Amino acid sequence: MTGPPESEPRRYVVATAGHVDHGKSTLVRALTGMEPDRWAEEKRRGLTIDLGFAWTTLPSGAEVAFVDVPGHERFLGNMLAGLGPAPLVCFVVAADEGWRAQSADHRDALLALGVEHGLVVLTRSDLAPDRVEAVTTQVRRELAGTGLADAPVVSVSARTGTGLDELRAALDDVLAGTPAPDDVARVRLWVDRSFTMTGAGTVVTGTLATGRLAVGDRLELLRPDTETPATVTVRGLQRHGESVTEVGPVSRVAVNLRGVAADDVARGDALVTPGRWPRTSLVDVRRVDGAGHDGDGLDGDGLDTAPEHLTVHVGTASVPARLRPLDGDHARLTLARPEPLGRGDRVVLRDPGDRRIVGGVEVLDADPPSLVRRGDARRRAAALDTEDPSEPLRAEVRRRRAVRSDDLHRLGLTDATTSVPDGIRVHRGWWVDDAALDSWAVRLRAAVAGHHAAEPLAAGLTPRAAVDLLELPDAELLGLVVAETDVEGDGRHLWLPGHDRDVSPIEPALARLEERLRAEPFAAPEADDLAELGLGTRELAAAERAGRLLRLADGLVVLPTAPAFAMRTLAGLEQPFTTSAARQALGTTRRVVIPLLEHLDSRGWTTRIDAGHRRVNR
Repeated sequence: MTGPPESEPRRYVVATAGHVDHGKSTLVRALTGMEPDRWAEEKRRGLTIDLGFAWTTLPSGAEVAFVDVPGHERFLGNMLAGLGPAPLVCFVVAADEGWRAQSADHRDALLALGVEHGLVVLTRSDLAPDRVEAVTTQVRRELAGTGLADAPVVSVSARTGTGLDELRAALDDVLAGTPAPDDVARVRLWVDRSFTMTGAGTVVTGTLATGRLAVGDRLELLRPDTETPATVTVRGLQRHGESVTEVGPVSRVAVNLRGVAADDVARGDALVTPGRWPRTSLVDVRRVDGAGHDGDGLDGDGLDTAPEHLTVHVGTASVPARLRPLDGDHARLTLARPEPLGRGDRVVLRDPGDRRIVGGVEVLDADPPSLVRRGDARRRAAALDTEDPSEPLRAEVRRRRAVRSDDLHRLGLTDATTSVPDGIRVHRGWWVDDAALDSWAVRLRAAVAGHHAAEPLAAGLTPRAAVDLLELPDAELLGLVVAETDVEGDGRHLWLPGHDRDVSPIEPALARLEERLRAEPFAAPEADDLAELGLGTRELAAAERAGRLLRLADGLVVLPTAPAFAMRTLAGLEQPFTTSAARQALGTTRRVVIPLLEHLDSRGWTTRIDAGHRRVNR
């Protein structure tokens, strides 16, 4: 993990959370001097409906941007779009009212998203100073077991300004204790707004959590209504209202895009590093502690009792989905449209009927195997349960047995600095699990031995058959498997040592043929003679591999010594000699002499001068 250069201040994005009308927007306004509510309707009603944005600089010099989310239950989707990409939270509870219904909703959302950093602000403390201690106790109880269980609690009055300096100092302390973001990671900017600026064109905004963006960068715009990503170029960047040439995490950023109209971009779309974020509509997930403090969420019963039809919230996107439980802790989600998801992503599950947050899950596999056989779901749950979450790369290779390097790269599991973990072999662009390789090697040797037993005279098992039998994902991996065994091969067949010279099943017939050819070396037997001996194509091939016969053509065999004997005779002829002269001198037929002469030509012992003449090369 790397952070920004030492000369560059750390930047942070903090989302608000809390019950409606507990003073979230008022607090942001007091801290930043900016109005987070953007719509006239919001200002008229005094109610945050959509996401609001503001920023300020803390006493330490750290730059912090606020994403102000609506608190009302009717705008829960908008709230989740604001919380989703933000790594820190400012949880607001009014001192005069205490914990309320949407406080619990927002707490459950934070749990589901895995937010671990933030602080609690008790607003309107001037209206109920005597209740601050009791509300603090209540909030501590409600946040027990969450990432904010031990978060600092600061009481403030945005109206009088009391406690704001203490809040700024507390924010500084909390932010300084957060881990540095990864500024070399692949980019995935979830879009929360899209609009047109005169003279600039399309502008989108979002929270950049990892990676860096620079003017001139080419990105892919992933939209739910099209399978092919749109290629766009970063024409300009703004951070906190100022133009910049480059921006790193964590930042609120406005991106001026070339290559797409503003009407073609919407909340829930994503700007990503090209080729690094494959979209998926099928993911395997594990439940995380989330909703259920009141006994009606995942903590109470698990995924096997969750509704089948849900709304999935990830980043700023919300997608209808179907949940298939694998067991109480694991499930498969089928999304209505593909999204750029990867291992480790936190997803919020919401019941679209009563708007409640059902719970949260973590993506374990964005490209899971099919579940088609009886018991597959149970076996898949067991496999997911035994995966080591601290070694996602190792787990991915182990599950797949072999994975292409490009696929690991697209899944975000490798980059230019990734070293090969123990137990993994890299071969021709494939990452191979050692345990799978050992299994393949054992099975290959057994398959070759079995083939020898079933077909003793065959040359061996073909590579294609071996690949199919082992169910290798690619034929290129066969060489790696063969190297782990004593199996031999020539590119056409695979055999065990010694097998290619084993002709014991045809030894009697072969001995009779050899005796005949020793008496008349060029009187090659006819097809009927070979059939009578029981020597077919496979048997003759085995004899040739064993060095007992030489095949001049299909069904035409002589002893391996025949070419040398022929040369002694041909050398005594007047040079150049005719084919007819060779036939008469060798005492054979045209059926034999022509293939024999062609064989001598191929070995360079004779040279063909024209259609009817050859000479011996001396």
